[in-house]
Amino acid sequence: MNRERALKVVLAIVGLLFTASVYPLVTFIRREPALSMMFSLYVTLGIFLLLAVRHPSANRSLIAFAAWSSLAHAALMGVQASRHMISHGEWGGVALFAAIGVALLTLAPAKQPAHRAAALAL
Repeated sequence: MNRERALKVVLAIVGLLFTASVYPLVTFIRREPALSMMFSLYVTLGIFLLLAVRHPSANRSLIAFAAWSSLAHAALMGVQASRHMISHGEWGGVALFAAIGVALLTLAPAKQPAHRAAALAL
C-alpha cells in the first residue's frame, strides 16, 4: 500500500471515529455540557477529515491540525490520568489520540513546490 492510500485509509477511519462522537454529544448534552461542546468540535473535524480523503495534499493544514490537536489531547489526558484527575481507564484514550496524531504526522503529504501547487489549483 502506498503512502497516499494509507493516508486516505487513516483519514477515513479517524473521520468516521470522530464523526461517530455525535452520539455521545447528544447523550451528554444535558448532563455534561462542556463534554458535549468538545464532542461538537470532534464531529466537525471528523466531517472535514472525511472530505479530505478525496484530495489529502490540498488539505495539509487540516491534517496537521488534526494530528497536533490529537497529540495535545493525548498529552493533557496523560497528565490528568497520572495525577488522578481522571480515571486511570482513560489511558486507552491517551494511546488512541497519540496513535492518531503520530499516524497523521507520519503519513501527512509533503509540502508541494509552488509551481506544482499552482497547477493543482487549476
